[in-house]
Amino acid sequence: MALVLIIDDDPSISYTLSRAAQRQGHTVTFARTLREGERKSTEQEFALVFLDVCLPDGDGLTLLPKLKAQEPSPEVIIITGAGEPEDAATAIANGAWEYIQKSDSIHQIAVTLERALRYREKRLFAPQTSSFPLQRENIVGDSPALRRALGTVEQYAASDVNVLITGETGVGKEMFARAIHENSNRRHQPFIVVDCAALPDTLAEGILYGYTKGAFTGAAKESSGLIMQADGGTLFLDEIGELSLDVQKKFLRLLQEHTVRPIGGTRELHSHFRLLAATNRDLEVMVEEGTFRSDLLFRVKALHLPLPSLMERKEDIRLLVEKFISVLCRQYSIPPKKVDPELLEVLESYNWPGNVRELRHAIDHAVSAARHEPLLFSQHIPQMIRISVAKQRVSQSPARLAPLPDKKEDLPPLNEFRAEAYSRLEEQYLRDLMLLTEGVIKEACTISGLSRSRLYALLKERGVLQNKTSEDG
Repeated sequence: MALVLIIDDDPSISYTLSRAAQRQGHTVTFARTLREGERKSTEQEFALVFLDVCLPDGDGLTLLPKLKAQEPSPEVIIITGAGEPEDAATAIANGAWEYIQKSDSIHQIAVTLERALRYREKRLFAPQTSSFPLQRENIVGDSPALRRALGTVEQYAASDVNVLITGETGVGKEMFARAIHENSNRRHQPFIVVDCAALPDTLAEGILYGYTKGAFTGAAKESSGLIMQADGGTLFLDEIGELSLDVQKKFLRLLQEHTVRPIGGTRELHSHFRLLAATNRDLEVMVEEGTFRSDLLFRVKALHLPLPSLMERKEDIRLLVEKFISVLCRQYSIPPKKVDPELLEVLESYNWPGNVRELRHAIDHAVSAARHEPLLFSQHIPQMIRISVAKQRVSQSPARLAPLPDKKEDLPPLNEFRAEAYSRLEEQYLRDLMLLTEGVIKEACTISGLSRSRLYALLKERGVLQNKTSEDG
C-alpha cells in the first residue's frame, strides 16, 4: 500500500481525501501549510500528494516542480475549490497527474487516486529498454524544469510520432530536436533542418521536393530535395509558424502521403522520415486568426514538448556560464578564465528575454572584452544587461529618507534620526492633506481625524499653514 500526503488547510476536505485514501488501504500524512508540506515531502517517500492551490502561506502550484523533481517523484493531484483553466494548464504542464475540484464526489477522487497510483507503479517498475544513457550534448543544467524536459525527450525518442517543440526564442529548440533524434532508432540516419522562416514561396517546392536536370532555367543538375535527404531519418521544421498558407498546404499533403514528385520528374518518391517541428508562436491563436491551418496543426502536434525559459531554470545559469567559458576559451585559443562572484549575481538577477542564446552572447562578449585578463567581472558583459539589473535593484530598494552619510561618524543617533524622519513624513502628510482638500479645514479634520485646534497647531509648527484656508470652502 502507498504513502499519501495531503497538503490542505481545510479540515473537512482533508478528511474527505483521507477517507478516499484509507478505504484503499493507504497511509495518510497531513500538512496544513505550503512550508510544512514542502518539509514533510522531503522527509518521507510519498507515492502520491494531494496539493491544494490556495494555502495560508502561498500558492500550492509553486511546490509542484519541487515535488516532481524528487527521485522517485510522487504523483501529484492538484485540488482546489474554484477551478481555473490557466491553473489547470500550468499544473498539467508541470507534471501533475490530474486537476480536480473539491466539489467532486469521493468516488471520483478515489478513482483518480487509484489510477494515479497504478500509473506510478507501472512507471517505476517498467523494464528499462534503453541500453545507453540519454544523449544530451550541449544541453547543460540540472534544474527540475530541465530534468522534466529531458524526461519528455527520452520518452518521445522511443516513438516515431510527430512532435511539436514550443518555447521562447533562444531556449534551444533545435538542440532538443537533435536530442530526440540522437536518442531514437534513427540516430544513425540524417537529421535535416528546414528553416521555415527563410523558405520563399517561389522556391519552396524545389528546395523541398528537389528537381531533375533541366526542369527549369538554372537547373544545371539534379537535386534530391530536403524531403528525400531526410529519408530514414528526421525532418525538422524550424519555426513552422512562419510558413505561408500556400506552403502549409504543401506540407499537409506531404505529411499525409510521405511522397514527393521532384519538379520535372515523372514518378513519386517515398520518404520515410520522422517529423519534428518547432515554433515560438502560439499556433492555436494563429489557427483562430486564420494564419495557420488547423489540419496541419493537428498533424504536427501529435506530441508536444514545451521547453522552459531560462527564468524557469535559473539554477542552471552557473553551469551554463562554465560551459560557455570553456568552449569560447578553446575557440579563441586563450587560457581558461574564472568568474567573479559579483558577475554571477548580476547574471542571476537579469530576466534573460533572449534566454540561453542571449546568455551565450553575453559570455562571448565578456570573454572577448577580457581577452588578456584571467577573471571575468560584470564590467565585461554588455552594458544593457548591467543597466537593466541596476534599474531593477533600484526599483526594489525602498526610497531613502536622507542621503547616505560620507562617514560613519556622521550617522546620527537613532532617536535623532527617528525624530527627523517623523518630522519630514508629518510635514509631507500635512502638505498633501491641504493640497487635496484645497485648504478646507473642516474636510481636512474629517480625513486626518484631528481636531480643528490640533490641526491648526501642526500646520503652524510644520510651516504648512496656508493663507487660503476656510472652514467649509
